[in-house]
Amino acid sequence: MLPQAPAAAKTPVLSGFTLPPELAAHEPAEARGLPRDGVRLLVSHRAAGEISHHTFREFPGLLLPGDLLVVNTSGTVPAAVSLSGGRTVHFGSPLPGGGWLIELRRRDGAATVPDGGGTSGEALTLPGGAVLTLGERATGRLWRARLSVAVLPYLLAHGTPIRYSYVARDWPLECYQTVFADRPGSAEMPSASRPFTAGLVTRLVTRGVTVAPLTLHTGVSSLEGDEDPYPEPYDVPPATARLVNLTRAAGGRVIAAGTTVVRALETAVDPAGQVTAAAGWTSRVITPQDGPRVVDGLLTGLHEPRSSHLLMLSAFAGPELLRRCYDAAAEQRYRWHEFGDTHLLLP
Repeated sequence: MLPQAPAAAKTPVLSGFTLPPELAAHEPAEARGLPRDGVRLLVSHRAAGEISHHTFREFPGLLLPGDLLVVNTSGTVPAAVSLSGGRTVHFGSPLPGGGWLIELRRRDGAATVPDGGGTSGEALTLPGGAVLTLGERATGRLWRARLSVAVLPYLLAHGTPIRYSYVARDWPLECYQTVFADRPGSAEMPSASRPFTAGLVTRLVTRGVTVAPLTLHTGVSSLEGDEDPYPEPYDVPPATARLVNLTRAAGGRVIAAGTTVVRALETAVDPAGQVTAAAGWTSRVITPQDGPRVVDGLLTGLHEPRSSHLLMLSAFAGPELLRRCYDAAAEQRYRWHEFGDTHLLLP
């Protein structure tokens, strides 16, 4: 069985909030005539209860000298593979002990929707002659499965980036990579870091902000099934653990570039409240009842109202401020999803 999230994860964070469909980002910022760092940035300060509006290129000026920005170096892989008969397989995360979590989907016009079919033991022939054997269901729509060949090389040869219905056409894999990506492994882009450019990172460093890496490979999105997060592989290196502890000891703030970074860092906290070098699979769920211990601020995207990510955001902002943020983002016509705008939550 996959680990279950706390019962609090079943409580809607933004009950009653409806995302207007037209606010979905249908294409990368570049296709809208913007540079990557030209997307919008909503900033919220929990202590003051204030909200302000910026562009992402202003991000360096919103951090302080002595802050530590921790980023995810996972690269996006082309994790969708088309089968005959209108079906598609989305490869998610590797599993402890072998095998992968996968989702079966079927084509519906230009996009795909969940496919409720499949049986345990079924063997699916994939392009290139590889065979995918279904094991047991892991959740209502995810399967444990094994591929007859090594998964990552196979996907790099035969896969395409995962795309959902709000993105109207295929985009090249480079559109789904961040400037920090150097370890392929994510089924879906760690999208909080998409707006960063090399020039913007240089401005951060010259301002006195330290940048440190870790890796967490993301699986398939859980937006469609109200599912809890499932185990994902992560690696917090010794140097990053040391920088987090030194920053906190010196009174600086630890800012996570993405919910994936929060999940990895908070998994690596020892009983004394120190971050240690750690690697493996994490099932950590951050909720308002079990908030962050070492991360002070969070850079993230704008999430679906039923997304489990909102539990983490509520732990940083509080439910009332988070609600005002999402109301303001909708009123100001921010764009949602992986190609959309961003949100910086500060203490």
